[in-house]
Amino acid sequence: MTDPTTGRLRVDGATLHYEVRGTGPLLLLIPGGAGDAASYDGIADDLAIDHTVASYDPRGMSRSPLDDPEATQQVAQHADDAFRLLELLSPDTPARVAGCSSGAIVALHLLATHPGRLARVVAHEPPVVEVLPDAAEHRAMLARVQDTFRRDGLMPAVAEFAAALSRPAGLNRPADLSQPAGLSRSGAEKPVAAEAVMELPPRAAARAERTKANMPYFLGRIVPSFMAYVPDLDRLAALSDRLVLAGGADSRGELPYRPAAFLAERCGTELVHFPGGHIGLSTHPTEFGELLRKVLSA
Repeated sequence: MTDPTTGRLRVDGATLHYEVRGTGPLLLLIPGGAGDAASYDGIADDLAIDHTVASYDPRGMSRSPLDDPEATQQVAQHADDAFRLLELLSPDTPARVAGCSSGAIVALHLLATHPGRLARVVAHEPPVVEVLPDAAEHRAMLARVQDTFRRDGLMPAVAEFAAALSRPAGLNRPADLSQPAGLSRSGAEKPVAAEAVMELPPRAAARAERTKANMPYFLGRIVPSFMAYVPDLDRLAALSDRLVLAGGADSRGELPYRPAAFLAERCGTELVHFPGGHIGLSTHPTEFGELLRKVLSA
């Protein structure tokens, strides 16, 4: 793996850590869940053959500290951060953008607000549950997760959240946590035992530790506001010529998949199925990267 060039960008209320590889037109990769710039390590080198590939730690995550650690997090602010990176790295040429999970929500808002700066946007399973007809049930689920977080702590809340995300449509009831689900369904990465971390290459081990440290912020600050976000459906439909909605081939019917399917139908476009499920980027990086390259150039 090629070591990226790193930089720091001052934005309103935060300082962003970003990483760049390759040369060519800009491709900005927006992380999701509790992940950071390294979430895309598995595909970045291949994409950097003919792109300038940039990713970053979202504000409040990993190496992108907030000025005010208690600041409210909003999709619009995170999308403005992405826009500032576009202005820095590709000031004169429209860029390509891809985002997964909560990063896909940021990508949707970025497209709606700055369409002239974007040549193509790929949004993989943005969990914008407010567009669904059963949105009220998902609001109740999110409230239960936050109650569990306050009462019982992080891991029980993560297990409840992950179980709810992976439950098929129509079964949105309080989860049976007798066998807690892993973190992966939440868009974060599976927990890694301490002995396993010691066996990882240094960059991967550091990534695992950062992901773990990001989880309280992700669950407590990102999830409530991002999953309450309502995209501008008319605006996205008008921009559908440059928008690719994507879902996981293995996550059909699960909660994060359903908004992507809804948006694709609403925009009159095909829902592109990527390998794996909600975290296909991590479980099937080679195949995921190959398909991403195809849809970006279509």
